[in-house]
Amino acid sequence: MAAPPPTEELPVREAEKKSSTEQEINPWDVQAGQDEQGNTLQFDYVAISQKWATKLIDEVLLQRFERLTGKKPHRWLRRGLFFSHRDFDKILDRYEAGEPFFLYTGRGPSSDALHLGHTIPFTFTKWLQDVFDVPLVIMLTDDEKALFRDGLTFEDTHKFGLHNAKDIIACGFDMKKTFIFSDLEFVSGHFLYNVWEFSKLLPFNQVRGAFGFDGSTNIGRIMFPAVQCAASFATSYPQLWPNYDPKADRSKAIAKIPVLIPMAIDQDPYFRLVRDNSHRMRFPSPKPALIHSKFLTALQGAGGKMSASDPNSAIFMTDTPNQIKNKINKHAFSGGRETLEEHQRLGGIPEVDVAFQYLSYFEDDDAKLLEIETSYRKGTLMTGELKKMAIAMLQEYVKEFQERRKGVTDEVLKGYMTPRELVWKGNPNPVKKEKKSKETKEVKGGEKGVKGDANPTEEKKVES
Repeated sequence: MAAPPPTEELPVREAEKKSSTEQEINPWDVQAGQDEQGNTLQFDYVAISQKWATKLIDEVLLQRFERLTGKKPHRWLRRGLFFSHRDFDKILDRYEAGEPFFLYTGRGPSSDALHLGHTIPFTFTKWLQDVFDVPLVIMLTDDEKALFRDGLTFEDTHKFGLHNAKDIIACGFDMKKTFIFSDLEFVSGHFLYNVWEFSKLLPFNQVRGAFGFDGSTNIGRIMFPAVQCAASFATSYPQLWPNYDPKADRSKAIAKIPVLIPMAIDQDPYFRLVRDNSHRMRFPSPKPALIHSKFLTALQGAGGKMSASDPNSAIFMTDTPNQIKNKINKHAFSGGRETLEEHQRLGGIPEVDVAFQYLSYFEDDDAKLLEIETSYRKGTLMTGELKKMAIAMLQEYVKEFQERRKGVTDEVLKGYMTPRELVWKGNPNPVKKEKKSKETKEVKGGEKGVKGDANPTEEKKVES
């Protein structure tokens, strides 16, 4: 294993502790704290985990994951890029027992192309889909972006969403077990029933407390959280499950199927609302399980995140090899010293070096990464050489993505966005139970069937 992961925060000096708590993280605004001199600090993810009462992912959880799945944890788990969770252990319980669950993640389309940071949750979700062999829904919140960005129309964000959907497909998702939807197109029927039912449970004070809304907030923004929250209910997508009857009410059996949501930590406030209120739905649903990622570091370094609105902060998936090279060479913050002599004597600082951090995101070989880190610390590896390694790796990553993207036609897009019964298998070697409930029989599948070997049973009550 490599030495402390490069995404770990540097120790905070005593004089900075008060200022470092001033970071602002919410679904629409992410700002790092500053020290007394006005310098931008790194995000304090441990502090936000403590503030929001999430659990840090530890070695015990990763060992259990590997034991149950037979798969080595993804490098982004091993190195702490995905660092926090809510009830991921309960999802592992269900996987171990062969009981079904599904994945859900999303994208707020504010531009017509993804950048490198946008691909991280999708690439990770694709890996989870492959490991667990479960269904996945991907939500395009084209309604949200028009509501929260005054310069964007709903026509703009819908168009961006379709472009983004093609990029998302290029991350490699299996069409047989993946459904992608646009809010502006899909939110109706059972989904809309859930939106209205859930919205009826939420007093304005609770939503205001979660998101900071005030008297000047447009009512579309106030309503939107109910839409994003309803996406975590299996009953919002009855068409995806076997034996769907369009004339029937929302199924109690389907309601008991929980969801695992991979996402950036800034989206957590939405699903705290669900976790506090899902048991109050007419067909109560289990609390959604969450797994949180840090933000992919901006080219400018600590305290920044890649932004679609700042082309110099990000590597875009449409960038040419030369653009990638120029961005890394010109804008990537360096942990090297000012002179060659100083660098050889003192060594580089990989924790703040953006090129090294990008290598840590995409180099899968732990031993190789440790060798690079050690050489840089010793000063035997120069900043220019480190940037050259990062450039080559990112050029290859983007090139492979662009090759896959060429094959995503309008017809392929339509296939992913058509509501239909999904096909999956789940855990091939579940721990067998002596008795199976009636609900289990209702959603049990075979080769072509549910595509999950077993079914939901009543969730145990857990604290909000």
